[in-house]
Amino acid sequence: MTKHHSTRTGLGVCLGTLLGLLALPLAAQEQSDTVWVSDSLTTYVRSGPTDGYRIVGTLAAGEPVERLETSGDYTRVRGPGGDVVWVLSREIQEVPSAQVRLPELEQRVAELEAELDGIDEAWEQRTAALRETLEVREARVAELESRNHQLDSEAEHSRQTARELEARLNTQEEDLLMRYFMYGGGVAGAGLLVGLIVPHLPRRRRKRDRWF
Repeated sequence: MTKHHSTRTGLGVCLGTLLGLLALPLAAQEQSDTVWVSDSLTTYVRSGPTDGYRIVGTLAAGEPVERLETSGDYTRVRGPGGDVVWVLSREIQEVPSAQVRLPELEQRVAELEAELDGIDEAWEQRTAALRETLEVREARVAELESRNHQLDSEAEHSRQTARELEARLNTQEEDLLMRYFMYGGGVAGAGLLVGLIVPHLPRRRRKRDRWF
């Protein structure tokens, strides 16, 4: 009775183990996409989805692998060499590793630097053009200011000359009036003198004609 019970117990354990192994692939999530080993470590890989399976190798940090299925805490992946192994799910990541992204980032940095250099060059050209335009305008303004100053000087000189001519003209008018007065006074005085002298001049007697 005891021997028969032990036999049945052993068969039950073996059957349970077999059924568990058969059910394992059915419980696994079938998928196939690319994931990357975590950048922070080099991880061990196993031959099965539990810690009880033996370690069969390692995967380098940042290495891309093809995810095939997930079971519990483990994910079955295909490595770069084609080997299919199991790795802890927490030791892989969904985004590309820094090892993969670094060339892309370097390329992007190079493109941005080239773009920035182009912007700097364009800005320098524009600044140079604006500076040249500003210098031309400043030179033109300086020229106009100098010309305006010259015109102001010429206008002041013209005004001074006009004042001098006006003063001379006024003086000449005064001199002319004075001459007119003097000439008129002289004529009047001479006439008066003649009028005073003529009455006192002796008159000549007229001779009578004689008839013989």
